[in-house]
Amino acid sequence: MLDLIRVFDQVVESGSFSQAGHALHMAPSSVARNIDNLENKVQTTLFKRSTRQLILTEEGLYFHQQSIKLLQESDKLLSEMKGHNEEPEGMLRISVFESFGNLVLASLIPEFLSLYPKVQIELELDNNLVDLNSENIDIAIRIGTPQDSRLKARKLMENNTSLVASPDYLASHAAIEKPDDLIHHNCLLISHERQRNHWYFKKGNISKKISVSGNLISKGGSPLLNAALKGTGVLLLSNWMTADYIESGLLIPVLPKWTTTHGESSSGEIFAIYKSAQYPKPYIRAFLDFIIDKVKEN
Repeated sequence: MLDLIRVFDQVVESGSFSQAGHALHMAPSSVARNIDNLENKVQTTLFKRSTRQLILTEEGLYFHQQSIKLLQESDKLLSEMKGHNEEPEGMLRISVFESFGNLVLASLIPEFLSLYPKVQIELELDNNLVDLNSENIDIAIRIGTPQDSRLKARKLMENNTSLVASPDYLASHAAIEKPDDLIHHNCLLISHERQRNHWYFKKGNISKKISVSGNLISKGGSPLLNAALKGTGVLLLSNWMTADYIESGLLIPVLPKWTTTHGESSSGEIFAIYKSAQYPKPYIRAFLDFIIDKVKEN
C-alpha cells in the first residue's frame, strides 16, 4: 500500500503519469496501473483524467494531504528502527551548474565516495533550472534560494565576483580607468535570457549601473573564462573561478578599487537545495554535511 501511495504522491508532484514515470524510472502505463490499484483499494476516484491534464478530485486532495503525513511517519519509523548510525546507502542524484560542478564538486566527490562506499552518485552538469520533484533529483546546487516553498536550502558559500582581463587584452585596448569606460570594451557575459546585461559598481557612497555588451554570451562561466584567458574580452566572474588565474598573473584585476557584481546588491549566494522532507534520507544528509564542511575548509 505504501508503495502505491508513493507513486500517487509523485504523480501529484509531477502533474502527469509520464513525468512521474520519468522520476520513478517507470513506464507511464505502470504508473497508471498503480493509480488504478490504489483507487480500487480506497474505493475512491482520486484523479479526474483527461488527455491534457490530471486534476485531483476533492477526495484525492484530502487523500494527498493525509498521505504526506503517513509517508513522513513511515520514513521516521524506518529511520528510528535502523538507527541514526546507519551507514548511508543508495543512489544520490545531484544537479549542479556546470562551472561549479567541474571546478569544485568534481574534485570532492571521490573523497565522499571513499567515506561512503555504499552510496552511488549520478551527477548532472546542467545550467538550466530543474524541478527536483518531476526530475527525481535529490540535491540541486544553484545560485540563489529556491522560489518553491516545498524545497529547503543550505548555504554553501558567498558568490563574490572579480572583474578581470588578460594582460594581452589590457595591453592592446584602451585603458579602463572608470566603470563607464567598459561601454567601449568587449565584455564577456553571463546569459540573462533576452534581458540586457548590466554590471553594478560600488565604491564608498558611489554606485553605478553600467550597460555592457560583447560578442560572447554563455549560461555557464567556463566558456567565458577560457575566452578571457585568450584575450577576448573583460570578464566579471566568481572568485572561486578566477582566483588561481589572478594569482598566476594570467588574469589581471580591473578597477580593483570598485566592488563589481552582477546584481544591484550582490552576485548572490550558492545553495544546496533539496526536497522539504521531514526526514531526509541518510545519504542526502551525509552529502550535505560533507559538502558544506569541505567548502568551508577551502
